[in-house]
Amino acid sequence: MNEDALIFQQFTEQLEEEADEEYWEMGAASLGVIVGGAEISRQLRNERRRETRQYLTRPELLENPRIATPWTSLYDSRSDRAYITTMGFDVATFNFILESGFVQTWLSTPIPRTDTSRSGDPRPGSRSLDPPGALGLVLHYLSSTMLDVSLQQIFALIPATVVRYLDFSLDILLEVLQRMPDARIKWPKGGPGGGQFQEYNDLIIVRHPRLIGAFAAIDGLNLPVQTSEDEDIENATYNGWLSEHFVSSVLVFSPKGKNINAIVTSFTDNILGEIIDAVVNAPGSWHDANVARPIFERLCTRTPPGYYLIADTAFPRGHICHPIALKAGQAVRGTPDEIAERMAYDHELLSYRQTAEWGNRGLQGAFGRLRVPLPIDNAEHRGNLLEICNRLNNLRTRRVGIN
Repeated sequence: MNEDALIFQQFTEQLEEEADEEYWEMGAASLGVIVGGAEISRQLRNERRRETRQYLTRPELLENPRIATPWTSLYDSRSDRAYITTMGFDVATFNFILESGFVQTWLSTPIPRTDTSRSGDPRPGSRSLDPPGALGLVLHYLSSTMLDVSLQQIFALIPATVVRYLDFSLDILLEVLQRMPDARIKWPKGGPGGGQFQEYNDLIIVRHPRLIGAFAAIDGLNLPVQTSEDEDIENATYNGWLSEHFVSSVLVFSPKGKNINAIVTSFTDNILGEIIDAVVNAPGSWHDANVARPIFERLCTRTPPGYYLIADTAFPRGHICHPIALKAGQAVRGTPDEIAERMAYDHELLSYRQTAEWGNRGLQGAFGRLRVPLPIDNAEHRGNLLEICNRLNNLRTRRVGIN
């Protein structure tokens, strides 16, 4: 190879090396632009989310959930008025729930988590809330329609902790209530002279003397539920009459309450409305009469002759009495005295039937969570929530005397 060719080859190789270096420098610069752009995009996306998110992070909350929070101020006040206003129960009943097994279960049971072993030992000292705080959290949740962000502020908890503690505390509360006599939902017992059935009727006839044999009132309750993406579930929960999605319940309210052994001086002072039977979490498309089939069976098999429930015309006759349904212009046949007596009896039926409506509205008034559409994707959780509210209603009626 001559000298000119060698020089040309060296020059060509030098140009190729410079081109390769320039290529890699351009590639590195492009990669840097891409990475930098992705980071800027992520930051912008986080900024937009931060402007619209409806939850709080730890820097935005009080430092210690056990010290100087709105909840601890309420708890330390020991004020019956404040407890009833926010949680529905007075101080004595709140402590009664704690002492009935809530504290022991909270301290001895590990909180289920996806990132830890379920068989591990509980560490109650490292939890954000103590047992009173956990009970306060769940009662605040049930008694109101507040958003989770309000619970985060009151208890100084981040969103994930609120959800985890609510699920855990609801399970504990249901277990405690199922063992608690004052929270029981139980059909009356018969006996000599009618037993509890006659005891209830004695209360009713104080103001409604014609309702001999009546022992309670029954009514249906439709609670709003979320719309399911599953077509079968969506159709089952859709109530065509009301044009909304519901789950249906049927509740039986007795006249018994906290003042059952007191001297009867006022009808409204003693008709406190315990729930003595309930069928809950049925599809909203079902008729009340279909939902109430288990109650009809108890009426036929566990009710002494001569005693009956009072209801509206949605329920079939038999052990159930309801006001007469007159069409426009329809006359009641009989002598003037018979007509007057029939209308007076009908008026008392109508008057007492309203106690079941009061009970249903009292239930929704005491537990505002029932006015918020219930979750549709977990029927077991929804059924447990309804059972908790019904049992808490009885506990509140029997121990606080408020319904």
